[in-house]
Amino acid sequence: MMDWLRDNVWAAWLTIAAVLGLAELASLDFTLLMLAAGALTAAGVAAFFPGLLWLQIVVGLITAAAMLGAIRPMIVRKIHHGTELKTGTAHIIGRSGTVVKEIHPDGGGSIRLGGELWTARPYDEISTIAPGTRVEVMHIDGATAVVYPVGEPLHHQLDLPEPSQDPKPSDPPQS
Repeated sequence: MMDWLRDNVWAAWLTIAAVLGLAELASLDFTLLMLAAGALTAAGVAAFFPGLLWLQIVVGLITAAAMLGAIRPMIVRKIHHGTELKTGTAHIIGRSGTVVKEIHPDGGGSIRLGGELWTARPYDEISTIAPGTRVEVMHIDGATAVVYPVGEPLHHQLDLPEPSQDPKPSDPPQS
């Protein structure tokens, strides 16, 4: 057995690389994968220099250290710091669509949002929104999009005074 191992050190390194690679599938941390790359490099060295175990170990360690120090941080950053994946109705909030059927506070309106038709109601519960108006989805209530016209301030919801319809200000009272 020892004679076979001495003659086939490359096979031992390949076995170590395979075990580390399979263990990586369980951890998904990319650490064991970098160590497997070092073992794979050591297997390559063992194929050309079977009697130099020290060289196989040194090259394997240098490769694993380089992979852990340079490649792994780039992979982890790429995977863990990408854009947030929104699922369900969360990906709809903040998107804008177009009113297809007039939206009333009592419901019954609809919007086209990304090619889909959604039932909709106004966000402030007192507005009527005409067809063709661009609206933003504020939140989803069941299967109904709660929307508000794009570019309009939220006067009703914030209890702010409505803008004056009179273009000229009234004169102050005379004393």
